[in-house]
Amino acid sequence: MSYEKVKEARSLLIGAKQTKKAIEQGKTQEVLIARDADERIKQSLTSLCRNHGVALHYVDSMKELGKACGIDVGAATAAILR
Repeated sequence: MSYEKVKEARSLLIGAKQTKKAIEQGKTQEVLIARDADERIKQSLTSLCRNHGVALHYVDSMKELGKACGIDVGAATAAILR
């Protein structure tokens, strides 16, 4: 998965809590999870995406995902909104 999609997204949420809320509210088009994120976060969001029919993609690292999102710290997850 290219980080370009994140960089070009018009509406983006960063972080597990915000991503979870957006999925539950039906606002999420796609979710990205860093492979090096905490296992509990990955399992929880994977299950939530599956149950809500949201596309899920894994990216290589939290550091790179954070950078693609335009922040100076790592990001475990990001959600591209509808």
